Formats: sequence, C-alpha cells, structure tokens
Amino acid sequence: MTKLTQKKVKFEWRDKQEAAFQLLKQKLCSALILALPEGSEYFIVYCDASNKGLGAVLMQREKVISYASRQLKIHEKNYTTYDLGLGAVVFALKIWRHYLKANVVADALSKKERE
Repeated sequence: MTKLTQKKVKFEWRDKQEAAFQLLKQKLCSALILALPEGSEYFIVYCDASNKGLGAVLMQREKVISYASRQLKIHEKNYTTYDLGLGAVVFALKIWRHYLKANVVADALSKKERE
C-alpha cells in the first residue's frame, strides 16, 4: 500500500490493495495493549533492522510502552548490517530520548553475557 503514496504512481485499488488494507485494519484493531511508564527507572529498548526498515520497542518491567518503525530511506539501503543495526538504535534514541538514561539492548548484543 505504501507504493500508492509515491509520486508518479497511478492510484489503483484492486484485490491486492484491499487485502493489505483489511489486514492492516485487523492488526490495528487487535494490537497489544500498551502500558504507561512507571517513573523513570529501568527502560529497555529492543532494536532491529532489515533490508526493508528499522524497528524498535520501548519496554519497562517486561511491559511494552511504545513501538516505532519506519522504512529505510533510499541511501540507507546500501548500509551494512552493522550500520543498519546502529541506525535502528539511533532512530529509537531520538524518539524516546526523554525516557532513556543508557539502557539499550541491540539484538547483536543481547546474546552477550552481562556482567
């Protein structure tokens, strides 16, 4: 459906677009409940990146506070896996900087033993 919002793309609503719209509507209506932050202690950000976009989840005490995602910009599609992961962390920190002190877990680091 995002292709319908691009310049120089003819707007055509067919079965494929209708199916995508219905799926999106279902997902939005059945989304998990978000929790309110409790104080300013111990937030965790989980980040991930793919060749399509960046995503992040802000959590506190194993409860989801917020989700964020976006598609990659054209120049970002050439980034390495490492740079995309770092880009996801920067993306999340810019959005939730007012909640965070320095507790970020990137998926590449999540398997590392904590001291």
